[in-house]
Amino acid sequence: MRVVIQRVSQSNVEVSGEVIGEIKTGVMVLVSFDDEDTDIDLEWMSKKIINLRIFNDDEGKMNRSLQDVSGDILLISQFTLHGSTKKGNRPSFIKAAKPDYAKMMYENFIEVLEKYFGKEIETGEFGGDMKVSLINDGPATIIIDSKNKE
Repeated sequence: MRVVIQRVSQSNVEVSGEVIGEIKTGVMVLVSFDDEDTDIDLEWMSKKIINLRIFNDDEGKMNRSLQDVSGDILLISQFTLHGSTKKGNRPSFIKAAKPDYAKMMYENFIEVLEKYFGKEIETGEFGGDMKVSLINDGPATIIIDSKNKE
């Protein structure tokens, strides 16, 4: 499981010209799964995202979590995070989870995130042709892989 977390002052996702998810202060999270991901990965990643101290305190240091700043989460599925460019110039997505498994993991991830976060999150549309907009605050972008725990 891989995520790209971007601290944002605003972000939204559109499908067919309609905004289906939108947040102000918070994090926009892109997520991709592989076939070996389990509920353990979902639990670990949820806790990491919610408790990650990437928001500035009064002294301008990254010392506050999403909950400390009453932020929100916009979660977007993006299988291309598992793209490999090791051979040639066309990325291979063979490491990405098969669509049925990835969709189930995405839906489970939403539930687990909401459970630990204590409120609903905004989402994109799994497999949809999405247009994602954001204002990256900082900019601050963190990449985490649940297999490496980094």
